[in-house]
Amino acid sequence: MEILFVILLSAAFGLAMRYLVRTARDTYGAALLPSVSVAVSVIVWVALLWGLNWQFDGTWIWVAALVVGPLVALAIAIVLPGKRQAADKELLTRLSGVKAQPARA
Repeated sequence: MEILFVILLSAAFGLAMRYLVRTARDTYGAALLPSVSVAVSVIVWVALLWGLNWQFDGTWIWVAALVVGPLVALAIAIVLPGKRQAADKELLTRLSGVKAQPARA
Protein backbone atom coordinates (compact mmCIF):
# COMPACT_ATOMS: atom_id res chain seq x y z
CA MET A 1 0.00 0.00 0.00
CA GLU A 2 2.83 2.38 0.84
CA ILE A 3 4.32 2.06 -2.63
CA LEU A 4 1.10 3.52 -4.02
CA PHE A 5 1.70 6.64 -1.93
CA VAL A 6 5.29 6.78 -3.18
CA ILE A 7 4.03 6.58 -6.76
CA LEU A 8 1.41 9.30 -6.31
CA LEU A 9 3.64 11.71 -4.40
CA SER A 10 6.56 11.20 -6.75
CA ALA A 11 4.36 11.79 -9.79
CA ALA A 12 3.10 15.02 -8.23
CA PHE A 13 6.66 16.17 -7.49
CA GLY A 14 7.75 15.24 -11.02
CA LEU A 15 4.87 17.20 -12.48
CA ALA A 16 5.85 20.17 -10.33
CA MET A 17 9.36 19.98 -11.79
CA ARG A 18 7.91 20.56 -15.23
CA TYR A 19 6.52 23.90 -14.14
CA LEU A 20 9.42 24.92 -11.90
CA VAL A 21 11.93 24.62 -14.74
CA ARG A 22 10.47 26.98 -17.30
CA THR A 23 13.09 26.67 -20.05
CA ALA A 24 12.21 24.89 -23.30
CA ARG A 25 9.30 22.81 -22.04
CA ASP A 26 8.32 22.21 -25.65
CA THR A 27 11.30 19.87 -26.17
CA TYR A 28 9.83 17.04 -24.10
CA GLY A 29 6.38 15.69 -23.35
CA ALA A 30 4.21 16.47 -20.36
CA ALA A 31 4.45 12.96 -18.95
CA LEU A 32 8.23 12.54 -19.14
CA LEU A 33 9.24 14.13 -15.85
CA PRO A 34 6.50 12.54 -13.73
CA SER A 35 7.26 9.16 -15.30
CA VAL A 36 10.99 9.44 -14.63
CA SER A 37 10.35 10.63 -11.10
CA VAL A 38 8.03 7.69 -10.38
CA ALA A 39 10.36 5.11 -11.93
CA VAL A 40 13.41 6.30 -9.98
CA SER A 41 11.48 6.67 -6.73
CA VAL A 42 10.04 3.17 -6.98
CA ILE A 43 13.46 1.69 -7.77
CA VAL A 44 14.97 3.49 -4.76
CA TRP A 45 12.07 2.41 -2.54
CA VAL A 46 12.32 -1.24 -3.52
CA ALA A 47 16.12 -1.26 -3.32
CA LEU A 48 16.06 0.19 0.18
CA LEU A 49 13.18 -2.00 1.32
CA TRP A 50 14.44 -5.32 -0.03
CA GLY A 51 18.15 -4.73 -0.46
CA LEU A 52 19.02 -2.85 2.72
CA ASN A 53 16.06 -4.07 4.81
CA TRP A 54 14.87 -0.59 5.70
CA GLN A 55 11.41 -0.50 7.23
CA PHE A 56 8.56 0.92 5.15
CA ASP A 57 7.33 2.99 8.09
CA GLY A 58 10.70 4.62 8.70
CA THR A 59 11.32 8.25 7.87
CA TRP A 60 14.51 7.87 5.83
CA ILE A 61 13.10 5.49 3.23
CA TRP A 62 10.41 8.06 2.48
CA VAL A 63 12.90 10.92 2.34
CA ALA A 64 15.28 8.99 0.09
CA ALA A 65 12.61 7.80 -2.33
CA LEU A 66 10.79 11.12 -2.54
CA VAL A 67 13.94 13.21 -2.95
CA VAL A 68 15.98 11.12 -5.40
CA GLY A 69 13.18 10.67 -7.95
CA PRO A 70 12.28 14.35 -8.32
CA LEU A 71 15.99 15.31 -8.34
CA VAL A 72 16.59 13.02 -11.30
CA ALA A 73 13.54 14.55 -13.00
CA LEU A 74 14.97 18.00 -12.29
CA ALA A 75 18.31 17.01 -13.81
CA ILE A 76 16.56 15.73 -16.93
CA ALA A 77 14.51 18.94 -17.19
CA ILE A 78 17.71 20.97 -17.11
CA VAL A 79 19.89 18.83 -19.39
CA LEU A 80 17.45 17.46 -21.96
CA PRO A 81 16.40 20.69 -23.76
CA GLY A 82 19.96 21.61 -24.68
CA LYS A 83 20.73 18.10 -25.92
CA ARG A 84 17.47 17.96 -27.85
CA GLN A 85 18.01 21.33 -29.53
CA ALA A 86 21.57 20.38 -30.49
CA ALA A 87 20.39 17.05 -31.90
CA ASP A 88 17.59 18.77 -33.85
CA LYS A 89 20.03 21.30 -35.29
CA GLU A 90 22.45 18.52 -36.30
CA LEU A 91 19.64 16.56 -37.95
CA LEU A 92 18.47 19.64 -39.85
CA THR A 93 22.02 20.23 -41.03
CA ARG A 94 22.43 16.62 -42.12
CA LEU A 95 19.09 16.45 -43.89
CA SER A 96 19.31 19.82 -45.64
CA GLY A 97 22.93 19.41 -46.68
CA VAL A 98 23.76 23.00 -45.72
CA LYS A 99 24.66 24.70 -42.52
CA ALA A 100 21.51 25.46 -40.55
CA GLN A 101 20.96 29.11 -39.78
CA PRO A 102 19.53 30.04 -36.40
CA ALA A 103 15.96 31.31 -36.49
CA ARG A 104 15.64 35.06 -36.26
CA ALA A 105 13.00 36.49 -34.04
